Amino acid sequence: MDKAIIILPAYADHSLERQAMAELGLRVEEIDLRKGRAEARAALGEARIVFVRDTVLDADLINAMTRCVGIVRYGIGIDNIDVAAANARGITVARVPDYGAEIEVADHAVALFLAVRRRIVSRDAQVRKGAWQVGQTEPIYRIAGSTAGFIGFGRIARAVADRLRAFGVTQAVVYDPYLDPATLPEWARRADDLNELAEQSDIVSLHAPATPENRHLINADFLSRMRPTAVLINTARGQLVDEQALANALEKGTIFGAGIDVFSVEPPVGSPLLRAPNVVLSDHNGWYSETTVRNIQSGAVEQARKILLNA
Repeated sequence: MDKAIIILPAYADHSLERQAMAELGLRVEEIDLRKGRAEARAALGEARIVFVRDTVLDADLINAMTRCVGIVRYGIGIDNIDVAAANARGITVARVPDYGAEIEVADHAVALFLAVRRRIVSRDAQVRKGAWQVGQTEPIYRIAGSTAGFIGFGRIARAVADRLRAFGVTQAVVYDPYLDPATLPEWARRADDLNELAEQSDIVSLHAPATPENRHLINADFLSRMRPTAVLINTARGQLVDEQALANALEKGTIFGAGIDVFSVEPPVGSPLLRAPNVVLSDHNGWYSETTVRNIQSGAVEQARKILLNA
């Protein structure tokens, strides 16, 4: 029987994939590259279809896929897959572009912002240690009346903007070279450059892709231009931020704080942000809810079905 390979770690249950692939005459097998590449390469050599989440599929692994017709990424981006190597072997690379993640990511971005701005995490730790009514020794600034800056203004950014409006954010500054200005809401305007956005925003929320030209968009110069009461939120890609520069800015009080869900290296072992003050960190789970998991698995199965039926 032909095989469909799921590369772990993926999800808690893969019964949906097993049922769908069985209907197409494929048996699902799970492999974990962390337990050794040699065994993984042998298994991949028997695969007709491969499902992958965050594991890097380099040319070496893809070249082992001698019978494969398709690689399906559980998610939107495909930067963890060597697409050129897949194309050279005639392997279709598919993704799940729409699984409703804008809802969860937008919620998470705003949750990180609130946790930082209202000092929820640090106050929790202080109360547990016996502190009380810390007050103006650690100032908190009002959200209502502030300006939000968005780097990238797609669906997720717009969902974040809608949520921030409910907290009284009155205007938005947007930097997005691919944006049609006519699509901006009336309370938003386009920034001419990143410097303008940095200087005028109380909240900076990142929603740009991880492209070579976007690497370290948030660097020491950008951070030096931000307001000392401003908060940086990153639920997009870790490569957008120079983590050492951000840690330095937080240490010096150049900016108020940061909420970070994504890192340049994951997990972020040794990241300077682990030791920085007034930063709230999460484990790249902004996309997650049980609903999005179901949606993403269903979408991946549908992509695999299309590839196999057209092979």
